[in-house]
Amino acid sequence: MRIPRIFHPAPITLDTEFELSAEATHHVANVLRLRPGHPVVLFNGDGNEYSGVLVNVSKRQVVVEADACLSLSKESPLYLHLGQGISKGDRMETVLQKAVELGVAEITPLITERCSVKLDEKRWEKKTQQWLKIISGACEQCGRNKLPKLNPPTALGHWLAISTKAQRITLAPTANDPITKLAYHSHGYQLLIGPEGGLSDNEIHQAQECGYLTVSMGPRVLRTETAAITSLSILQAMHGDF
Repeated sequence: MRIPRIFHPAPITLDTEFELSAEATHHVANVLRLRPGHPVVLFNGDGNEYSGVLVNVSKRQVVVEADACLSLSKESPLYLHLGQGISKGDRMETVLQKAVELGVAEITPLITERCSVKLDEKRWEKKTQQWLKIISGACEQCGRNKLPKLNPPTALGHWLAISTKAQRITLAPTANDPITKLAYHSHGYQLLIGPEGGLSDNEIHQAQECGYLTVSMGPRVLRTETAAITSLSILQAMHGDF
């Protein structure tokens, strides 16, 4: 029997019935077509996992009851903060989904010179909510019980000025040192990835002025989503929990 993992964006109290969110209700009732009595696993981002059972199922309402709480961490010991240049289409969603699977702790969507997505404040808020759904869905799939922190879309210049104890790195085709030569850093890594078309020469220079090391990913030009996914994978394999 397949036991689905369900994200519930609210506190979970044991031995108390409560309704799932509209999105989770649709998935349970209309996609999975589960029946009352079916076991489920719940999480809300607090780092715990809750076993439960479906009490009532209808097309517009699903009621569950949690009966046990298990403290189960699947977080990487390596802190990874991804600053991702915002890309159009499904590329950004792919990066978010895979970054969650790869154990990233924090994500900041970045507005850069070559960012082709231009939105007003209200539409940025809507886009951020859409990205949060991608992140929670990825956590459901990969077994994480804590959602990575998603920061609001930020101008690159502002992000570069924020202090951090993490090792700052970015990719540049002219870099001499490969990413595989990076030494272990106890505070993890803050990784800067450009959008389609990459970072401009001026942006790379600004990053270097702010303490970013430029590293190479080899002789081939990678798409923005490939660069992010591959970089995170290499860092996890070298210094994380892969």
